[in-house]
Amino acid sequence: MKLLTVFQQGDVVLITTFMILILMSIATWSLILQRGVQTLRLRQANRQAETALWDAPDWHSAEQALRESNAPMAQITRQGLAALRHHQQHAERSLGKACDLNEFVTRAIRKALAQENARQEAGMTLLASIGSTAPFIGLFGTVWGIYHALVNIGSAGQVSIATVAGPIGEALIATAAGLAAAIPAVLAYNAFTRTQRVMSQQLDHFAHDLHAQLLTQPESDHGLR
Repeated sequence: MKLLTVFQQGDVVLITTFMILILMSIATWSLILQRGVQTLRLRQANRQAETALWDAPDWHSAEQALRESNAPMAQITRQGLAALRHHQQHAERSLGKACDLNEFVTRAIRKALAQENARQEAGMTLLASIGSTAPFIGLFGTVWGIYHALVNIGSAGQVSIATVAGPIGEALIATAAGLAAAIPAVLAYNAFTRTQRVMSQQLDHFAHDLHAQLLTQPESDHGLR
C-alpha cells in the first residue's frame, strides 16, 4: 500500500496524523544535519583557538588573535580577559575592594562557560520530544485505522479481506511512520548528548587552565591595554 493512498482515501484525522509525523521527520533530519555540521566546525574552531591562545606571547596578542573566532574557547577567553581588564581598571574603587581578582575572574569564566554549554543544548529538547511522542502519534493513527476497519466490518455485516485491507494497511503505515520519525530522533539525541558531554568536559578543563594562567602571571606580563 503506497503512502499516497493514505492521503487519497484517509479522512482528516488520519491525514493530519501523517502530516504531523512527516513534519517531525523533516525537523529531525534538518536538526541532525545542522547539529552535525555545527559540531564539526566547533571542534575545529576550538582546536584553532586553543593553539592561537597558548602560542600568543601575551594576553593582548591572544585577544587580537581570537577577536573574530566564534569558538566556545575563544568566547570564554574573551570573557576572562574582559573581567581581568575590568578589575584592574577598577582595583582602587569599591568594586576592587569588595571582590578580589580570583573571585571576579572565576565568576566571569563560569558565566561564559554556562552560556556556551547552554548554546550547545539548542535543539536537544526538540529531538527528545520527537523521540518520545512520535511513536504514540503513530499508535494513534494505528488505533484510528483499526477503528475504521471495525466500522467497515459492521457496515458490511461480514468479514472479508476487501473490507479490512484498506484501514488495516493505513494502521500499519501509521505505526511505521511513527517509528521512522522516532528512531532517528532518539539515536541523534543520544549521539549529540555524548558529544555535548565531551565538549563540556573539554571546556571545563580549558576554563580551569585559563583561570590559573590569568591569576599566576604577574600583572606586568598581562599585556592588556
